[in-house]
Amino acid sequence: MLLRKCIIIFLFLFQVSFCLAQKYTHQDTLRGSITPERIWWDLLHYDLKINVNPENKSITGSNAITYKVLGESNILQIDLQDPLRITKVLKNDQPLKYTRNGFAYFIELPNKSKIGNIQKLEVFYEGVPAESINPPWTGGFTWEKDLNGKDFIATSCQGIGASIWWPNKDHMYDEPDRGMRLSITCPETVMAIANGRLVDTVDNKNRTRTYVWEVINPINNYGVNVNIGDYTYFSEKYQGIKGELDCDYYVLSYHVQKAKEQFKQVPKMLEAFEYWFGPYPFYEDSFKLVEVPYLGMEHQSSVTYGNGYKNGYLGKDLSGSGWGLKFDFIIIHESGHEWFANNITYRDIADMWIHEGFTAYSETLYVDYHFGKEAGNDYVIGTRKNIRNDKPIIGDYDVNNEGSRDMYPKAANMLHLIRQVMNDDQKFRKILMSLNKDFYHQTVTTEQIENYISEKSKIDFSTVFDQYLRTKNVPILEYKLDGNQMSYRWANVVDGFSIPLKVYVNEIEKWIKPSTDWQILTDEADIEILEIDRNFYVIRSELDQSNSGS
Repeated sequence: MLLRKCIIIFLFLFQVSFCLAQKYTHQDTLRGSITPERIWWDLLHYDLKINVNPENKSITGSNAITYKVLGESNILQIDLQDPLRITKVLKNDQPLKYTRNGFAYFIELPNKSKIGNIQKLEVFYEGVPAESINPPWTGGFTWEKDLNGKDFIATSCQGIGASIWWPNKDHMYDEPDRGMRLSITCPETVMAIANGRLVDTVDNKNRTRTYVWEVINPINNYGVNVNIGDYTYFSEKYQGIKGELDCDYYVLSYHVQKAKEQFKQVPKMLEAFEYWFGPYPFYEDSFKLVEVPYLGMEHQSSVTYGNGYKNGYLGKDLSGSGWGLKFDFIIIHESGHEWFANNITYRDIADMWIHEGFTAYSETLYVDYHFGKEAGNDYVIGTRKNIRNDKPIIGDYDVNNEGSRDMYPKAANMLHLIRQVMNDDQKFRKILMSLNKDFYHQTVTTEQIENYISEKSKIDFSTVFDQYLRTKNVPILEYKLDGNQMSYRWANVVDGFSIPLKVYVNEIEKWIKPSTDWQILTDEADIEILEIDRNFYVIRSELDQSNSGS
């Protein structure tokens, strides 16, 4: 009987392990990890040329990739997703052999290059790219027509990867140090807008026009975009921390007046975010808002906009506080990503909260700056109703897996709690600014951000990050009232969780520091009411005296 039970237990554990192993495929690993075919070369520059044909929804193009040799290898991985196909690869005008494993193409160089050498190859490709079913949450091309029947086209690819529409080193850890050039050819009846600055326009003989855009700064792959439409252009200059910033706007011709009114929020956004985060990170490449046929996205220096020229999120207040209708969600949120996503970029999508948590909190900081601290508090607390607590915020590493969508409201409320524990807004602001300075144009890990905040604040927040990012549990303050005494402790927490907590005992403010062990607070009068300061995202649970616990 004992042997039989052991066999049953073994088979059960084997089945669980097998199921976990089957959760991800080899393709997930090729897409999500820093493979041997990626690690030995460092991206320096992309030169992407793409011809967009709206009639049959096809594209043809090439990408010249300049890189520096870091190690000894002659197999290089480039990614491109179905149904697009690489047609040839050239180096010094000579064709290179390549093999394919799913979406990963392994290019064979004729020999190993000397470490430190600068090399260049050009990848040619073509096909009908995936069409986004629900942009920007599903990636690919969006092919639409505007109200005048003109082409209205855009790309989006966060999560699924930029290789959904162009060949590249599709992992977030490596960005082209010297930026990129984008040459987009489209029908002459419309314009093509991309990242950076417009440096050339070429009229072709076949009734098409090529728009050439130049990006000076490093850029993450999903931040690269193409937008095509019957655009009208207007602009303004913003006097910022680093001087004059060019703000360029491209909107559909019949939305110009609405845009000129709604986009007055851009200088307000820049003023607030430069106050909290430091200088806009891409002065050299300018700031743009570009109208698209979907809600919007944080494409670097080319923020896309489709919020209907309304305040809120498509006219709704996600916080329910009323403050969410005081600003255009897409202008503020997607622009906030210029600091957290495009300047400071996660190395692995499992750490996507670095983008979304800080940027979701940027909405609060915008409200705080323009409408006051209590308004900001109202806003972030209001977003708690959107928290699911369904799974940890951090995903699984090396397999292109993101965690819970709580990375938006819950991570924002975690940052708000950290701000309360610091109890020093100038210190908190200084840390946000120094993050953007010390990690300027870099890719980072969660551990780097955690350690940085703890080090700069001189407060150990390690268990706070563990609690809110790596579990789905919300800390519970359990307490019991007995005359003029209150017993209290943390429950539902990770080992060692202990933070100071602002409470109101009989409506009088006090700071306590609960742990997982029972502690006692004694007051002069009978304790009848305990309230936790609303800015701390924790749960209160009163136990009666018969429930003594241990």
